[in-house]
Amino acid sequence: MYLTDSLRELIAGRLGRFEQRGLSATDSRRAAVALALIEEGTGALLPGIDAPTAWSRSAAVLLTRRSARLRNHPGQWALPGGSIDDSESPEQAALRELHEEVGLRLEETSILGRLDDFVTRSGFSITPIVVWAGEARELEPSASEVASIHRIPVSEFMRADAPWLDPIEDSEQPVLRMPVGLTWIAAPTAAFIYQFREVCIAGRTTRVAHFEQPMFARQ
Repeated sequence: MYLTDSLRELIAGRLGRFEQRGLSATDSRRAAVALALIEEGTGALLPGIDAPTAWSRSAAVLLTRRSARLRNHPGQWALPGGSIDDSESPEQAALRELHEEVGLRLEETSILGRLDDFVTRSGFSITPIVVWAGEARELEPSASEVASIHRIPVSEFMRADAPWLDPIEDSEQPVLRMPVGLTWIAAPTAAFIYQFREVCIAGRTTRVAHFEQPMFARQ
């Protein structure tokens, strides 16, 4: 799957027809994340994922590993994002965080649409914004927030063994994880990626807000 104009039109069209569900919870803080479609390029390697032999135009999702020095969710997989300022829309916040965390500045014309909100156990109501990032060859991780930047091929998220659904003692709903190479990503990030796969690539309306997070992601 290549990052082409036809793919952009396909995803924008499916998001345009998708009935996005906004959620809120008492005392939750509003946040936004950017699910950025980007060329695979030569991003940081992961066990079990082959590196491209040259700069690749295959479609990928931009992910980060959070800095181990952060107070909240240190070292975890994440989409670039953070709290929404009072004067911002979720789209504006997602683009701002994308620039602050990985040095990628995009215009509002790059926005393709929204996926469903997800209320986390740690007290955030997160709106995922799907954006078109193109080549984005020059990325720079924020020294204070990001340990590493990764371009994960979209094909990796289409694996037949995904998602993984694990029972957890304190909830009737399972924990959702997405396998990546020889490792995995947990909800809420995994929930956004899974819904992106289902809605934007497979063309299936799939809800994810009910899935649980593992205990370590609730802090």
